[in-house]
Amino acid sequence: MPFKFCESHAADYMTQGYTIFRAIIPSSLIKDLRQVAEKGRQLARAERGPQAQRLQPVGNFNLDQRPFKAYAELPELRDALQKVIAPNVWHGDLDMLGILVEPADAPWCTSWHRDITATSPGVDPEEFEYVRGKRTYFNQVNCALYDDTSTWYVPGSHLREDTLSEREHIEKCPTLEWQGTPEPGVSDEEQEVRCLEYCRAMPRAICLHLGPGDFGLYRPLGWHLGNYSPNRIRATLHDAVWTPEVKAWYGRWSERRQEIAAADN
Repeated sequence: MPFKFCESHAADYMTQGYTIFRAIIPSSLIKDLRQVAEKGRQLARAERGPQAQRLQPVGNFNLDQRPFKAYAELPELRDALQKVIAPNVWHGDLDMLGILVEPADAPWCTSWHRDITATSPGVDPEEFEYVRGKRTYFNQVNCALYDDTSTWYVPGSHLREDTLSEREHIEKCPTLEWQGTPEPGVSDEEQEVRCLEYCRAMPRAICLHLGPGDFGLYRPLGWHLGNYSPNRIRATLHDAVWTPEVKAWYGRWSERRQEIAAADN
């Protein structure tokens, strides 16, 4: 069934922190993107080892850029993003766009995290409180080319501080974030179960299940993580949605972080 935009996409995005444009990528483009993503998978592992989780940005690598440009120019997708966020948004920036892939050897899971908070290095707390609720800021994308159950999210957490139960989960549950040799005596199957238990233990967490051609838009200010297994093939475009003011904000934030790093050295 062709994608059809609904007002609930915009409403859910603001209140829950995520929305999914189901089957918005045409099958012909999925095919082209899968072909270039296969080469991307090989490049990622050659550069970062068999447990690599991403290749980013695609514009820096010897890949056929035409499918990525077709993705960036897709009229239905551009129209949906403009309706949810703002008329002047764009996506598919080749200096940002990445490909997320499955590990080759063993399961692993990132920690539960928020990408940016008021206490992140270089962030002005007052400015952050002003921009965090604006729909033009902090818009991240996972666009699946295969069935993808890797991303977990806590709905609504993008608009508030941590709850007591969330803080307790982070403090009490050991992180499973590793990409090297598994703990001695732990099988891949046991590690996969451990990772899933860690995902499910976060209060109110849900799995953002994406099918081929589904475009998942989410606010990375909310609690989220990635759970990966070599048993699940993955090729998912990892992207952001930009406006000129957001580009400028990230530029200022990058400069402040560099100044902090230089001062620490």
